[in-house]
Amino acid sequence: MTVSTDVLIVGAGPTGLALGVDLARRGVNALVVERADRLFPGSRGKGVQPRTMEVFDDLGVLDAIRAAGGGYPVGMIWQDGRRMGEHHMFDAAEPTEDAPYTAPWMVPQWRTQEILFARLAELSAPLDAPRSAVDHLQAGGDWSRPRGGATYATAPRPFRARPKRSRLGQGRSGGPVEFGREVVSVEQDAVGVTARFASGEQIRARYLVAADGGRSAVRRALGIGMTGETVDPSPMLVADVRITGLDRDNWHIFPPREGADYLAICPLAGTEDFQLTARFPEGTDPDLSLDGIRKVVAARSHLAPDDVTEVRWASDFRPRAALADRFRDGRVFLAGDAAHVHSPAGGQGLNTSVQDAYNLGWKLGAVLRGGAAEALLDTYEEERRAVAADMLGLSTSVHRGEVRRGAATQQLGLGYRDSTLTRETRDAPGPVRAGDRAPDGTLDGVRLFDAFRGPHWTLVAIGAPAPRVPESVRVVGGARLGTYGTGLFLVRPDGYVGWAGDRAAGLTDYLARVGQAAQNASLGT
Repeated sequence: MTVSTDVLIVGAGPTGLALGVDLARRGVNALVVERADRLFPGSRGKGVQPRTMEVFDDLGVLDAIRAAGGGYPVGMIWQDGRRMGEHHMFDAAEPTEDAPYTAPWMVPQWRTQEILFARLAELSAPLDAPRSAVDHLQAGGDWSRPRGGATYATAPRPFRARPKRSRLGQGRSGGPVEFGREVVSVEQDAVGVTARFASGEQIRARYLVAADGGRSAVRRALGIGMTGETVDPSPMLVADVRITGLDRDNWHIFPPREGADYLAICPLAGTEDFQLTARFPEGTDPDLSLDGIRKVVAARSHLAPDDVTEVRWASDFRPRAALADRFRDGRVFLAGDAAHVHSPAGGQGLNTSVQDAYNLGWKLGAVLRGGAAEALLDTYEEERRAVAADMLGLSTSVHRGEVRRGAATQQLGLGYRDSTLTRETRDAPGPVRAGDRAPDGTLDGVRLFDAFRGPHWTLVAIGAPAPRVPESVRVVGGARLGTYGTGLFLVRPDGYVGWAGDRAAGLTDYLARVGQAAQNASLGT
């Protein structure tokens, strides 16, 4: 039997889970499948940038993210067992009314995935399901990390797949996520995609999204190449460890010295763990065992081997930057690491990936549920590939010490002014133009981010009369808001201004293009 769904999402990392959440709140039938038997267990992508905090606000997980993490500690330089001085890794910026989040927030990747998983389960569960992740956190619930067969306190079912796999699409472990499902082939035609699993089962979907990481099986099956470079030939080790003898108030940095390369040990907010990062000479094969990591720590710091009491997760990698030659092949889309691979420096990879999902989610929803033309989906690659290319360059520059972490790494300045989906009709645009991120602010007592929150479009009318629009479009109006200037601003579901004008001429056609055709409402002029 072939199971059918609207969207098959391959990969239950941050990209796949964020997309699953966005589609679920739009009423789109989607299934997430994951090759592994549980969520990724490491802290790898621990930095949540300000723009992603805004995305998480809209997806309904910001409170849980804030409760689960914390700010970044100040770096402390060590030499010969002595503290040599502080190192500030980020250019500080104070929150403003239009940008309420201006500093990165530290949350281990495994915990971000738990939160997104719980939100997806919450959206997919019946009304009598357990309370939300946010309610659980506010009640002081246990956010203990799942180990082995342990379960996550707010998820209605275990993370791990059952030993005896149920029929595809039934007996799901934790909502619409299937663990232990390895995609081995993909075929598509004019109306859909068929994915086959190692188990011999198959599934039919109208669209497929490959969010299965840098070694994407789907990307390889489609023959889509990756173009890139080695950022640093030196192998890196990253591990989640338990350590005694170090405070949790600093990011501990042990610079290279004769016979020993770089070592950094960062306390992971909201946990008892530290993230350890070490660089090795080219050609080295790092030892990921407890004994191997103990030797590295003892050789490069003042700590004794036994001060490392536990290794909870470890991995090695060679920093590289690569971009997929295309992000779309017919009915298949690439997102996240399947589309772009970053150096971890600067914390851009996870954030760019989540925003891929955020861009694609509303467009799939508009085509599948809103009646928009399929051509709308072409703008996903157009918009996101250019952004990914810029972020790859930024990550590489940060890795090489050419750029400091600051305004550029916050991702608040990213936009789509050159997109074919952007329409700026004013002769003299103000500070905010079509294609820009729609800033926060208060207009006649209404906070804009509150108005934007949800899967809808929003029309912001400032110093101009608001025309009648379809009921699916929320309207906010007021006399003045300096950060915007004056005019009409149609804000997309992903928080960017899609259309801007002094009057409503052209708004009807734009709304129809994006699946928001007038519903018994005429537009003024």
